[in-house]
Amino acid sequence: MSILDFIKKELIEIIEWTDDSRDTLSYRWPDDDRQIKNGAQLIVRESQMVQFVAAGQYADLFGPGKHTLSTQNIPVLSTILGWKYGFESPFKCDVYYLNTRLFTGNKWGTANPVMMRDADFGVVRLRAFGTYDFRIVDPPKFLKEVAGTDQNFRLDEFADTMRSRIVSVFTEALATAKVPALDVASRYSELGDALLPIINPAMTGKYGIEITSFVLENVSVPPEVEKAIDARSSMGVVGNLNDYVKFQMGSAMGAGGDASAAVPAQMAVGFGIAQEMMRGMQSPAAPAAGAAVPPPLPAADAGAPALDVLTPEQAAQALSVSVEDVMAAIAAGDLNARRIGNATRIARSALEEFLRG
Repeated sequence: MSILDFIKKELIEIIEWTDDSRDTLSYRWPDDDRQIKNGAQLIVRESQMVQFVAAGQYADLFGPGKHTLSTQNIPVLSTILGWKYGFESPFKCDVYYLNTRLFTGNKWGTANPVMMRDADFGVVRLRAFGTYDFRIVDPPKFLKEVAGTDQNFRLDEFADTMRSRIVSVFTEALATAKVPALDVASRYSELGDALLPIINPAMTGKYGIEITSFVLENVSVPPEVEKAIDARSSMGVVGNLNDYVKFQMGSAMGAGGDASAAVPAQMAVGFGIAQEMMRGMQSPAAPAAGAAVPPPLPAADAGAPALDVLTPEQAAQALSVSVEDVMAAIAAGDLNARRIGNATRIARSALEEFLRG
């Protein structure tokens, strides 16, 4: 072998890379400790970009096409290596290929519930998971912050690295958007699209990638919050509770017979819901002359405390509704009640006072 042939084998004349893995994000082209000759050919295919790195600094970036490496098309590299008047001798440089195609169906999810402030429930914990699509748009940033100097940085490494980062950015975006928990749990597709403009600046600025699609597949809240949502739904179905009570009374009057006997008790509880029933808990004033004396309310339990009160069960029986509806009305603030020991009680005196008025 002649010296000329030996020198040719030690020099790189063509640089190209064909990705047959379909999951490689960045690939450091192996130079086998050889040098790149003046006028070497660089081939960059569609959905690829090439980043030159020399002396630890990011140099020129090349898009798809066939490029002849000369002083004219590697100005940054020329400056780094000190080629003021062009170069003739071979040089060494790290060459990184980056895959810029769209990577779809990547999964993300919260390992632990995330805390957020909510207008309806105050501070609430949410779990969420879904998928996202992305592509590399800033190769230097991606190499610096994500791939590093990895010889072959693959998608599975990216998924492990970015899952927590996606969740962190998602949490910040959700807090910025101030979307109520009730809307999060019911408007997945709209919320994903709405969060994209908030998520992308952070992902591009920090990691050099663009999220093209962000999908929420499920958002769940703790069991106690689910119960509160169910209670609110029940109240929504009932609507105006006073109107509901009037409807119940009208139905009882129309039915006649024994059903009409429940009307006075229904009036006592139903109208009381619209008032501040625990206002003061003072003894009622004497009825005015000629005022109708309210009919007796259901008797309290034998084991009830000395205070003249109704239990939620008695109120529900008088109202012909379920105990859950009464408790929901208390939770919503429509029906005032007081905790006595471990039990909930509704003041009988407040109901009678309202009927006297």
